[in-house]
Amino acid sequence: MEFIINQDGAAQQGATSARPAPAGDLIKESSMASFMADVIEASRHCLILVDFWATWCGPCKQLGPLLEKLVRQLNGAVRLVKIDVDKNQQLAGQLGIQSVPTVYAFKDGRPVDAFAGALPESQIKDFIKRHLGKANPGDALAEALAVAEEMLAAGDVAGAADIFAQILGAEPENPEALGGLARCEIKAGQLDQAEQILAHAPPAIQNHAALAAAKAALDLARQAAKAGPLIELRHKLEQNPKDHQIRFDLALAYYANGENEAAVDELLEIIKRDRKWNEEAARKQLVTFFDAFGQADPLTVESRRKLSSILFS
Repeated sequence: MEFIINQDGAAQQGATSARPAPAGDLIKESSMASFMADVIEASRHCLILVDFWATWCGPCKQLGPLLEKLVRQLNGAVRLVKIDVDKNQQLAGQLGIQSVPTVYAFKDGRPVDAFAGALPESQIKDFIKRHLGKANPGDALAEALAVAEEMLAAGDVAGAADIFAQILGAEPENPEALGGLARCEIKAGQLDQAEQILAHAPPAIQNHAALAAAKAALDLARQAAKAGPLIELRHKLEQNPKDHQIRFDLALAYYANGENEAAVDELLEIIKRDRKWNEEAARKQLVTFFDAFGQADPLTVESRRKLSSILFS
């Protein structure tokens, strides 16, 4: 079905007045104004399907819900961006859209393939699979988890939480997703909500490393909230460099500020000066840091090496 580019000003204004959905949404409406962020930049992290559609298009009404269903099933490995061609005629023209529905696949910042018309579900699945490069559904799940972790590390807490929640919708007992969702709440300062998530984890996964990491992060967040202002603690330590309690509190303040390496260094310094101080509080806190960072985290690995060197010197 061909569409005609209207000449009325209202349609042109729609390209800049559309309100984009939150950044973490798996399915969102977009426009010329937000296309760079929603599609080009986002496609550097996962496969983006762009559905060019119109309100008057019958096949669009068949294809749209099907695309949304398939995207949700893939738990964040694929995102769907919907573009109303009547409101975004310039964008449609730039991409050479001649009929609707037309679906583009974007990957690594560029369009890699497209199809036109309301294809059957099996063909759409093949189209997605071809560009995901993943035949195993478990691989798509792993990719979704990796995307969520990357988003959380980059500070997109809402986006990461959205993907973790989508994964849990498909696999309610996925420990990585449950732990990740709890860490999102911690990052957002919602410590009680994080505690509730962890408290209601299924018994079968209570001891999983991902939940242990989230529990350690929650414990540290509660401690860090009482640590005191970072600048004030640094000043106090300069005046009293032998005061281990001030240094201990400073380590927590550094952690609360996202300065993990500095936090570790302060605890290691306490252990160097007096490893038995306060019933080995610094070493025990360091172990909690390691649990929160993850045992495979480069900082954990390097800090364990430093700790061993101190303890066995």
